Order: sequence, then structure tokens, then C-alpha cells
Amino acid sequence: MSTTTIAGRQIEVNEEGFLTDPTVWDEQLGAELARLIGIELTEPHWAIVRFLREDYAVQGETATLRRVHTQTGTPMKELFTLFPGKPAKKMSYVAGLPKPKGCV
Repeated sequence: MSTTTIAGRQIEVNEEGFLTDPTVWDEQLGAELARLIGIELTEPHWAIVRFLREDYAVQGETATLRRVHTQTGTPMKELFTLFPGKPAKKMSYVAGLPKPKGCV
């Protein structure tokens, strides 16, 4: 673990830059995390991020891409458009959550 400064705050992150404590996350931090990976959050982005946060609170683990797709009704293609490249990894990063299981 290491500490980095994000949005003017000292935040502990793992070796991949993911927050080690999801409880320190807030929407300001989420917006800054998105900016760091080149994403400007719009309402569709926020809907996914909020779903992930709520689902994590209930399930105790980060939702997979398939779960986000099925639970939110968001087409898979749209998830790849909103979070290009590796959407599951990017969504969880912005939401301040661990990578989903099986995510490389």
C-alpha cells in the first residue's frame, strides 16, 4: 500500500492505484479519479457509479460487468462506450471500489 494525493487529500491506494478503503470515497473524489483516467463523468456515468456503490454496500463485493449490465439494463456496448477499454476495471476505480473478481 502507498499513499497518494487525489483531489487535495491523502488517500491510501494499492499497487494498481485502487482505493484501499472505499469509505473515504465521495463524489468529488470519484470525479477526480475519472479525470485521472481521461473520463468526464456525465449522468449516465454517475448512474453506473452509484449503482456500483449501492450494490457493493449490499453484496460486499464489486459487481462484475455482467451484473452491472443485467441489474441496470445498460447495454454492454454502452458500458464500453462510457468506460472505454476495460470498463469493469475503470468503473470500479472511479467508484472507489476493489476490482471485480476475475478482472485482470
